[in-house]
Amino acid sequence: MTTASLSSAPADRRRSRIIVALVTAVMSGVAITLMLGQSYLSPATILAVFSGEHIAGASFTLWELRAPRALVAVLSGACFGLGGAAFQTMLRNPLASPDVIGISTGASACAVFAIIGLSLSGALVSLMAIIGGLGVALCIYLLSWRKGIADTRLILVGIGLSAMLQSAIAYLLTQAPAWSLQEALRWMAGSLNSVHLAQGLPLLLALALLGIPLLCLARHLEVMRMGDDVARGLGIRLSLLRLVVVVAAVGLVAFATAVTGPIAFVAFLSGPIAARLIQHQGSVLLPAMLVGALLVLAADFIGQHLLPARYPVGIVTGVLGAPYLLTFLVRDNRHK
Repeated sequence: MTTASLSSAPADRRRSRIIVALVTAVMSGVAITLMLGQSYLSPATILAVFSGEHIAGASFTLWELRAPRALVAVLSGACFGLGGAAFQTMLRNPLASPDVIGISTGASACAVFAIIGLSLSGALVSLMAIIGGLGVALCIYLLSWRKGIADTRLILVGIGLSAMLQSAIAYLLTQAPAWSLQEALRWMAGSLNSVHLAQGLPLLLALALLGIPLLCLARHLEVMRMGDDVARGLGIRLSLLRLVVVVAAVGLVAFATAVTGPIAFVAFLSGPIAARLIQHQGSVLLPAMLVGALLVLAADFIGQHLLPARYPVGIVTGVLGAPYLLTFLVRDNRHK
């Protein structure tokens, strides 16, 4: 056994323990979400309902309220976390998150236009959000291309487009009639209110069709962290890899945004938190996916049960994420 393999063994064991701990935390968060609310449901009652028994009150509460909320929280958080971490890893920059460079804003702009300008609702709004997220990502990719993609150029282009789209959203909101303004504001806040089980299906498909390929490319992305020259020397086709990662990561974030609205900072925070937990040993993608799921679950529980009033999950993640972003910027500036 080589010295390198001996030195990596403790890191691999720590990474495995962290992943198991994150899975356990997510499962515990789901259990808490199912048990607690305006009424307490015991584990025995929950198991009985899920096994097919009809219990007055409990069956409705679980199938119509709590189970959809927990399912969509886990799946959307996983999509945000994995998509954000993939972007950050590919571009070697923690600021290169979809909600920072404008992809979530593009999805929001199209959804708000669908609600206010076209009087659409439901699945059509979600479809418009997906189209918006993918369209903005394509614009950023094309405008950033100059004999390749540079991370700084892509981030700056994304921030510029995001500012333009925020202005468009603000204009639409000022022109909105009262009945559609409330719906648009609720959607933009990022919320798990009124979700239903069927909304988990597109998120599950997105994770299967886009998330699994990203996880399979984790080793290639780790090689890219060492620089383009090293990656090319090892036979990695960088242009094709970047295209696949962009499409998959944007798709994950767009599908999640289409279902829940733009839950702020989950895509941005999941990667750095996961990297610290595993001490930057190995790929961050799978841990970030689990951290994202846990963040949404925890923020939704805080917003629903631990504050004086009930707040959408996006409000809670925004309050928690903004100080982290400012702290990161200050720390990064001091190190330069």
